[in-house]
Amino acid sequence: MEKIESENLLHRAFSVFLFNSKYELLLQQRSATKVTFPLVWTNTCCSHPLYRESELIQENYLGVRNAAQRKLLDELGIPAEDAPVDQFTPVGRMLYKAPSDGKWGEHELDSILIIVRDVKLQPNPDEVADVKYVNREQLKELIQKADAGEDGVKLSPWFRLIVDNFLMRWWDHVEKGTLSEVVDMETIHKLKE
Repeated sequence: MEKIESENLLHRAFSVFLFNSKYELLLQQRSATKVTFPLVWTNTCCSHPLYRESELIQENYLGVRNAAQRKLLDELGIPAEDAPVDQFTPVGRMLYKAPSDGKWGEHELDSILIIVRDVKLQPNPDEVADVKYVNREQLKELIQKADAGEDGVKLSPWFRLIVDNFLMRWWDHVEKGTLSEVVDMETIHKLKE
């Protein structure tokens, strides 16, 4: 975090929110071996596009969507055919900074993607400790546990920012099939933990 603070280092990131056909959100608990935010609950998948041609394509956020497809396979074992690139909807972007353990942290321009698909899961234990689908009420219960410090539940800072600022409105539109009405990739929301 010291380098992030002193040099204002910023990197690209993405956060995927995968809903099944019952409109339940797939969450993951990050592996204990993760350098940043180990064992915290977070959205379906979050990572960084690589510096490779397929993930640098800016048109229609194709590079970010390619990266998301790659990481869904890497982390959750979701085959590419279960998460076609053209099924991801980029819905928004946010800029945030969050410390993890004092030494490490994140300072990211995060592109947020939503996909609605029923998928096969085979989580990679090096990346993911646990997974679960939640409905809105179950997510609210998880947030309450995190807020109360119950059962050691912790949420990633980017997930919490997205939940607090956008997710429930987006979820409404996912269920109605009107997600395109709330897409805003022009604004960069500057959010603080």
